Amino acid sequence: MKSDPKSYLLFQRAKEAIPGGVNSPVRAAKAVGQDPLFIDRGQGCRIYDMEGRGYIDYVCSWGPLILGHRHPAVIEAIEKALLRGTSFGAPIDLEVELAEMIIDAVDSVEMVRMVNSGTEATMSAIRAARAYTGRDGIIKFDGCYHGHSDSLLVAAGSGVATLNIPGSPGVPESVVQHTYSLSYNDPEAFAEKMAEKGDEIAAVIVEPVAGNMGMVPPDPDFLAALRKETEKHGVVLIFDEVMSGFRVSYGGAQELYGVSPDLSCFGKIVGGGMPVGAYGGKKEIMEQIAPKGPVYQAGTLSGNPLAMAAGIAALKQISMPGFYENLEETSARLGNGLARLVERLGIQATVNRVGSMLGLFFAPGLVSNFEQAKASDTEKFAAFYRGMLERGIYLPAAQFEVIFVSSAHEMADIDETLSAAEDVMAGLQDTAGET
Repeated sequence: MKSDPKSYLLFQRAKEAIPGGVNSPVRAAKAVGQDPLFIDRGQGCRIYDMEGRGYIDYVCSWGPLILGHRHPAVIEAIEKALLRGTSFGAPIDLEVELAEMIIDAVDSVEMVRMVNSGTEATMSAIRAARAYTGRDGIIKFDGCYHGHSDSLLVAAGSGVATLNIPGSPGVPESVVQHTYSLSYNDPEAFAEKMAEKGDEIAAVIVEPVAGNMGMVPPDPDFLAALRKETEKHGVVLIFDEVMSGFRVSYGGAQELYGVSPDLSCFGKIVGGGMPVGAYGGKKEIMEQIAPKGPVYQAGTLSGNPLAMAAGIAALKQISMPGFYENLEETSARLGNGLARLVERLGIQATVNRVGSMLGLFFAPGLVSNFEQAKASDTEKFAAFYRGMLERGIYLPAAQFEVIFVSSAHEMADIDETLSAAEDVMAGLQDTAGET
């Protein structure tokens, strides 16, 4: 399906200059049979395409815009930082301030290193864990996406799942031979693997709230089992909170579920919408990083003033009293409303939610792991996506991504969204029994 005329023409130009016409695969919207919209601007909870048509935005730049688009405090902070300069490749006061804010917010983090993306954060955390333990093995979980570094592109979620790519060409077998991928939310299978390979494993990395197979919450005993087994075998437990960090609570999923990892990876919100990643944790592990220790990791733009200023401004806003309570109320209205629609209209679907992260699966039952997520009717999701887009609702263009709510969404926006969803779902009723 073609997008608006200006977006369509831009996409044709883009395909001649950029692989697939996009700079990140899911943006191409192939999975939903829709040409991508090119976005002109955003304001609050809405984005506007090149023709000026507005949409209620539930992508929120794939999560970081928890305050919505162009929040005044974030824009003001960026403008002030811009007057100082865009980058120095040297230490600045702002990176110290943001690091201290992250340490204050997350109990398990004693030291933190700023980087430029979530991929860079997870890649660096893995390297630190291997150096700290002197081991090579890595355990991850099916459907969890930890960026596109070579050793973690095994049974990954997000765009890898959307495009049905089992791994990736260009990644040598020798690179991934030490990576084991297990079923998410299966503590028994994990314990068995640790009994077999535990003494060879450097790190276990997991999304404590999975956001790359759609939104899948952890079962109550899953994260606790990871902590117990990793401690037993001297393995570094890494929480990839690039998505869940500062979103499901100010202290992240680890605060919400009461399980402390050894290392944590952050991104999205800590940059206030700018390109930022961070990894941190126990001091004895972080002191392995150069120049304190022998593990090399560097980045010219790490800690640049624009990104640091935006992150500081964002964290100041979301740490205000009542912020998460208000966000929870809005998110619950959307999640509960969708669940009621699904039940009332007889649509074969399920709704998962943790805080302001939601997953809508056109699946035959509960979804608690990647295999269940893959049972979703992706064609039905695509039809739902296109119907919502026609009604001015902008959702992630893939079944295996997350619906995000921001503090800029008001109850009236949620009600408009639910009204549109009722219209679209009513049109799906004739296929409600199909999978």
